[in-house]
Amino acid sequence: MTDDDRSEYGEKNEHPHEDQQESGSAQDSGPRQDSAEQPPRPRPERAPRTLAVPDLSLVVLIGATGSGKSTFAARHFRPTEVLSSDFCRGLVSDDENDQSASGDAFDVLHFIAGKRLAAGRLTVVDATNVQSEARTQLVRLAREHDVLPVAIVLDMPEQVCAARNAARADRAGLPRRVIQRHQRELRRSLRHLEREGFRKVHILRGPEEVESAEVVTERRFNDLRHLAGPFDIIGDIHGCRSELETLLGRLGYALVRDTLGRPVDAVHPEGRTAVFVGDLVDRGPDSPGVLRLVMGMVGAGHALCVPGNHENKLGRYLKGSKVQHTHGLAETIEQLEKEDAAFRTEVAEFIRGLVSHYVLDGGGLVVCHAGLPEKYHGRTSGRVRSFALYGDTTGETDEFGLPVRYPWAEDYRGRAAVVYGHTPTPRATWLNNTLCLDTGCVFGGAMTALRWPERELVDVPAERVWYEPTKPLASEAPGGADGRPLDLNDVAGRRIVETRYMGRLAVKEENAAAALEVMSRFAIDPRLLPYLPPTMAPCATSSEEGYLEHPAEAFAGYRADGVREVVCEEKHMGSRAVALVCRDETVAGKRFGVPKGVPGALYTRTGRPFFDDPEATERLLRRVRDCAEEAGLWDELETDWLLLDAELMPWSLKATGLLRKQYAAVGAASGAAFPGVLGALDAAAARGVEVAPLRGRQQDRAADAAAFTEAYRRYCWRVGATAADGEEPPEPQEPGGGAGLGELDGVRLAPFQILAVRGRSLAGLAHTEQLALLDRLIAAEGAVAAREGGTAGGVTDRPGLLATTRRILVDTEDETSVAAGIAWWQELTAAGGEGMVVKPVRALIRQADGRLVQPGVKCRGREYLRIIYGPEYTRPENLRRLRVRHLGHKRSLALREYALGLEALDRMADGEPLWRVHEAVFAVLALESEPVDPRL
Repeated sequence: MTDDDRSEYGEKNEHPHEDQQESGSAQDSGPRQDSAEQPPRPRPERAPRTLAVPDLSLVVLIGATGSGKSTFAARHFRPTEVLSSDFCRGLVSDDENDQSASGDAFDVLHFIAGKRLAAGRLTVVDATNVQSEARTQLVRLAREHDVLPVAIVLDMPEQVCAARNAARADRAGLPRRVIQRHQRELRRSLRHLEREGFRKVHILRGPEEVESAEVVTERRFNDLRHLAGPFDIIGDIHGCRSELETLLGRLGYALVRDTLGRPVDAVHPEGRTAVFVGDLVDRGPDSPGVLRLVMGMVGAGHALCVPGNHENKLGRYLKGSKVQHTHGLAETIEQLEKEDAAFRTEVAEFIRGLVSHYVLDGGGLVVCHAGLPEKYHGRTSGRVRSFALYGDTTGETDEFGLPVRYPWAEDYRGRAAVVYGHTPTPRATWLNNTLCLDTGCVFGGAMTALRWPERELVDVPAERVWYEPTKPLASEAPGGADGRPLDLNDVAGRRIVETRYMGRLAVKEENAAAALEVMSRFAIDPRLLPYLPPTMAPCATSSEEGYLEHPAEAFAGYRADGVREVVCEEKHMGSRAVALVCRDETVAGKRFGVPKGVPGALYTRTGRPFFDDPEATERLLRRVRDCAEEAGLWDELETDWLLLDAELMPWSLKATGLLRKQYAAVGAASGAAFPGVLGALDAAAARGVEVAPLRGRQQDRAADAAAFTEAYRRYCWRVGATAADGEEPPEPQEPGGGAGLGELDGVRLAPFQILAVRGRSLAGLAHTEQLALLDRLIAAEGAVAAREGGTAGGVTDRPGLLATTRRILVDTEDETSVAAGIAWWQELTAAGGEGMVVKPVRALIRQADGRLVQPGVKCRGREYLRIIYGPEYTRPENLRRLRVRHLGHKRSLALREYALGLEALDRMADGEPLWRVHEAVFAVLALESEPVDPRL
């Protein structure tokens, strides 16, 4: 950037109207009241003075001691907004009048003021501030935080200040010369306040003006958070009027033409607003036509516009400044010379009124020309305007002699989406929640728009190459247009994750370290890992004899939370699995950025792949994909990918090591020990020894051990040609033979929720609707298997690969319905089932106090819990001890992980960058490292 480019923005304010001095200046503030010799004259009643103060600024009160600054501040500002030098002096010395502590006091004041300004808080400094050195430090502080410094001067007569000080016990002895010195310094300062850097100066002379003054906070010109859209954000135009008209037509706008047929406005029938990112002019064939159309839309309220560096240069030319006629400006000047003087004046005024950037849609969207780091959003300074217009450079030049731009978007981690232009790129691609819309239309590329909040890109090709580019269009970000996807700083150390359903959730540093180990070494590609399922809390501990968990407690718990309708779902005997299923091999590459040909992903609760063999994963996902096609789900849900929450069976697919080393070992030891023990006791009884009580106890223990072995063996069966448990395995509980599954014969996948599809999260869909969709998916497998040349598996309710989730609806306030739910659970578990999961039919339910209700609680069967608590857990003495279960931490963990999972789904649906989605996913894995009873 040349000195000529920067001169406009050395320390200028970003909007011209903010440079205008308020009416309370030294020249127009009315008669002075500092002459005691003049007789009093009757005065007309003063109208109230309105003092406009930007809602984010540093307000500096200026006045001699006793002028009433503290009283004024207390009347017009919140107590938390006011920083008093007296108070800070008291903080460091216990004496507000100890002048020897002033240096430390002002260090404290400046530190607190800096923290407030960094947080975007209006800050008021209550001190005398009559010396230019004190004000210089405050103006510098405002500039460091890119806010406007505002001066409010209380110019009181000397006798008023003296009387007020005399009325205060702590200042009654203040020498009169101190007030006089303050008055002299104030007089010398008044005419120089604007030159010192204050963008607004309000001078109040005398008690009457102070009493009648009213402070009004005004919204910054760049703060349009109240506008929620919808918007159509349009990239660099550079005089390509014809392409702009075509693009507006594709976006649904109707052009309005003047009597000469020239477009002067465009209106959308649905009330959408166009937003232009600047660089309307130069290089293209019709810059005046573009200006006429955009100015008309802005003037009619149908569009917003921020300036580009080319408008800035044109504006300085029209103002009479000396600028170089390069980079297309010469063509624009030639085109404008054919227009009348009134139009050129209108253009100059339009450019002069443009604001550097806009913050829109509740702060979720920032539009500017060259991009903007988060620390500058909503700020007001020459530095902010310069960055918004030109970006930042490294100080180097490339082989084409052009400046090398600093890749600020690679480091961006802000919550607001930043949409900008300025740097031509072959295609518009999201990078860390930023999007460059300059796709080089004037260079023969395309003109691109972003529909917000839909995040849909719309473009039209250039009609021709209007201007030969200095260098080819190419992304400057490492790794191509997608840039760097993740960064260690996103997850390292203690983290705070903002969620929509539970607010701020903390992740401890030690838990993050453990998760990083798992994620970096064992997890699948993070681009295919948009979600991790939460842990699930058990129902309240049962008081039923012989039971640790019972449905009665689950139904009572939801009834207490105000949930009447629940669905009880069969708890499958497998491992939690998440399946990302793509409609075809191109989807994963286009949507998730992975190599072409990847069909999706199938992974565990910790993000690990289920199968070491990619062919097995591809075969399973292909079957689900074909079933979704057969069921018509792709078109009905308007998606090309599905994210499914499911259970993969048998459990031995994932837990072979656990089965062999722990459960099978216990079963084998009991099988070897108890026959010998019982035989010895039988021999002793035959010799007349009284061993009946001991033999009875050992028989009970043997029976418990046998029940334990029978319980765990239900969770393993043969898959393909391999045995599951390392011992002589039982025959599969259910026949395999799914056509086309090969080595996956015997595997079952039981999907129970569609988590997300393209562009939306389905986590809020009622569970009955979820299961109805999945029933269609499962029912379609018969037709798919038949086409592949085999049977569907031989079992009518569980054909081939996909398994149905059986369920029953229960009304928690109806005793008959509750009894039916309990009976269903008893039948399920008596037949060897694991148990059930009880969920509110409607998702995302909150209690009366606003807290989330548990999304589901598990109620496990009596025999299944032998695997968890040990073979002899059902003995009365053991149950008494085990009933003391501390469920609070587990329930809290389940809710926090649930909220983080919902956040990840919402961020993915909103099209947010990978690091934002991964932040929530990683936090779920980190919370899994929290110490909690693993049996719960």
